Amino acid sequence: MKVSTRGRYALRVLIDLAEHNNGSYIPMKDVAARQELSLKYLERIVPTLTKAKLIAGVHGKGGGYKLTRSPEEYSVGEVLRLTEGDLAPVVCLAPDADPCPRAAECRTLKMWQGFYDMTNKFFDGISIADLAHTETADNYVI
Repeated sequence: MKVSTRGRYALRVLIDLAEHNNGSYIPMKDVAARQELSLKYLERIVPTLTKAKLIAGVHGKGGGYKLTRSPEEYSVGEVLRLTEGDLAPVVCLAPDADPCPRAAECRTLKMWQGFYDMTNKFFDGISIADLAHTETADNYVI
């Protein structure tokens, strides 16, 4: 499994919004500047986060984005599944996969299922708040 820049940057946006949460909308240009990320690239990620209601946005003067829930209520797994698609390590475990005709005699299926379960449990056990409140919160690189 390889997490793309889309997934990593979405996490960075949410962490930044959590760290700078004062109840006001935060301009994405401020997030981009703090994170040293391309504003144009973030503007392609933000609609996905907005559509999924992870963030809310307002246009115009005083506009920007803010979290729709407390940082403790966002799991890394939720964000990665949104931005990366399912985290299944093999096609046959993807939610929309056709049943595998070899599943009954597949010697590796149990291993892949265990890895899949472990990956989801691991990422679902980490919140945006956990990442925002680490000792290196000002120096994180994702």
